[in-house]
Amino acid sequence: MMADGGLQMTGIVPDAANARLFRDALGRFATGVTLVTIQGPEGPMGFTANSFASLSLDPPLVLWSPAKASQRYPFFAAARHYAIHVLGQEQADLPARFSRGGLGFEGLDWQPNAEGVPALPGALARFDCAQHATHDGGDHLIIVGQVLRLALEEGEPLVFAKGRFGGFAG
Repeated sequence: MMADGGLQMTGIVPDAANARLFRDALGRFATGVTLVTIQGPEGPMGFTANSFASLSLDPPLVLWSPAKASQRYPFFAAARHYAIHVLGQEQADLPARFSRGGLGFEGLDWQPNAEGVPALPGALARFDCAQHATHDGGDHLIIVGQVLRLALEEGEPLVFAKGRFGGFAG
């Protein structure tokens, strides 16, 4: 610890003994919030993810990374097609709907895209993807998708930082 009560900024090696500290450090990086959807064997499924990034413009590729410990992981890892919805601030209720024990698609308005994947209205952006590649990423799987189509809407992005959802303070 430093004299002012802050943490020392060098010399911390992340390991099992300080996993919370590692998570706290990662939480200092604000991210957008996405909802990934697939058509599962028993109907539509959703997965909230902030591990989303652009990868390539040519070909158009994006990636996201589901946790292997998730009960829904096998379905998303095997999905050949999926849609990634970039959520806006007015959709702040959606992440909780798709957490463990949440309502999921119950009562939500959605339409299937050309591949039969659930597409939700109102997302700031939607990327309809075909699975391009997967890579091991420790306790996550890195899923690379080729973007087949996209849709854009106006609005303010939903942001996740320090364990909370919010928006930009302007």
